[in-house]
Amino acid sequence: MKWFKRIATVGLITAVVVISGFNLFKIQITERLFIRAIDQAVGVDRSANLPDGLHVYLCGTGSPMPDATRAGPCMGVLAGQRAYVFDVGSGGTRNLGAMGFPFDRLESIYLTHLHSDHIDGMGELLMLSWIAGNRSEPTPVRGPVGTAEVVDGFNMAYRLDSTYRVAHHGVDVANPGGFGGVPDEISIPLGPEGQLVVLDDGDLRITAIRVSHAPIEPAFGYRIDYKDRSISISGDTIYEPRFVAASQGVELMLHEALNKDMVQLIGRKLGEAGQTNNATIFHDILDYHTDPSEAAKAAQEAGADHLVYYHIVPQLPVAMLETLFVGESRSIFDGKITVGRDGMLISLPAGYDKINILEDQIR
Repeated sequence: MKWFKRIATVGLITAVVVISGFNLFKIQITERLFIRAIDQAVGVDRSANLPDGLHVYLCGTGSPMPDATRAGPCMGVLAGQRAYVFDVGSGGTRNLGAMGFPFDRLESIYLTHLHSDHIDGMGELLMLSWIAGNRSEPTPVRGPVGTAEVVDGFNMAYRLDSTYRVAHHGVDVANPGGFGGVPDEISIPLGPEGQLVVLDDGDLRITAIRVSHAPIEPAFGYRIDYKDRSISISGDTIYEPRFVAASQGVELMLHEALNKDMVQLIGRKLGEAGQTNNATIFHDILDYHTDPSEAAKAAQEAGADHLVYYHIVPQLPVAMLETLFVGESRSIFDGKITVGRDGMLISLPAGYDKINILEDQIR
């Protein structure tokens, strides 16, 4: 037992010395760590290490429901060196910044529809695009009819703020000509296909797809093709054959998902608690969203390789709930299924058939 006591004593003394040393030099150690973090992060283009290809930044996988772990719907997309953002829900812009998204290369913002949770972070994104991107022209915002009214509203709301920044930083840093957004409304011709190529430039093609989210009309999904890689984004919709048709052969499908059984259970509980208005809302949202199993059906019929759920309803505060949320989807879809989380970076390198998921890019 003597040897044990000696080891324990030595261990205790060592711990005391280490703790005392840390407390004595705590400021110096912390400062050194801070400087190292700055050297590794500030002014560094984290996207420079990505291979040529399509890369999806999941900057918001949540919904209008309060969720401490998920921002509102938001996706950043890199196609080679070209950067785009699809929807910009609250909190999404800050996640993009934490993930190292290259705001200085942002070409356009694309909107799926004009529900508040898909646009309420736009002011922050337009501001960062202007200043961080050192823009001399407003950021293009492309979306359905009504986009002009939304963009004009954000421009008006942030106009005074823009004058303060110009006065403080000067026109070389905050060029007044680059402030705000400029709308470009997309009109998809009526017809059974319900799609329109909105960008066709060399190796890159972006297609807008009419989806069903009544009474919101029009509402879009998108398909992005870059070289030999492809993704599709559903936007908010029910199961939509036009989206399935436009997504044929796509490698990665990002689809909204609302677990109807879970939502109905919450709605019933709200009704029992006398919260009639909230119970009605939980009932109403069932008819214009897609259950995870229906999204799995869409991915299977499109021949996708990988399905990622986003715009997740209800909240999933613990990982164990993901199994309940997915339900029977894995028996419907032959490919891989991922429940999207904020901070995921999904990489599709050109010239390969791999889909790599890099998690926790926020931290």
